[in-house]
Amino acid sequence: MKPVNLAQKLSLFSSHWDPHVVADYNDNDVMVVKFQGEYPFHKHVDTDDFFYVLEGEMEMDIEGEPPRRVKAGELFVVPKGVVHRPRAAQEVKVLLIEPKGEPNSGDSDREAAPKPRI
Repeated sequence: MKPVNLAQKLSLFSSHWDPHVVADYNDNDVMVVKFQGEYPFHKHVDTDDFFYVLEGEMEMDIEGEPPRRVKAGELFVVPKGVVHRPRAAQEVKVLLIEPKGEPNSGDSDREAAPKPRI
């Protein structure tokens, strides 16, 4: 048991859409990720999708609805089964929580990221 410095962990990589596991929480992976641009629309059938913006700003597109802006210090939870797409005009740093083994790509055609532990 020790504190995890998220800024230090984020400094260890520069890739986008490449979540890195920094801690375990029950049966979940706690991860940090950087992204810019847009991810494909997708959904997660069995789990909600949790995003907490650490730095920057992102948009969450929800199919058939207006986009939601999520700023640093705010979180956004996409309920399971809802088709969504995160995107950011400028690089954003985000904390994610997902059940272990859940592919970040959901049901999209994009290959799931490997989620290395740092």
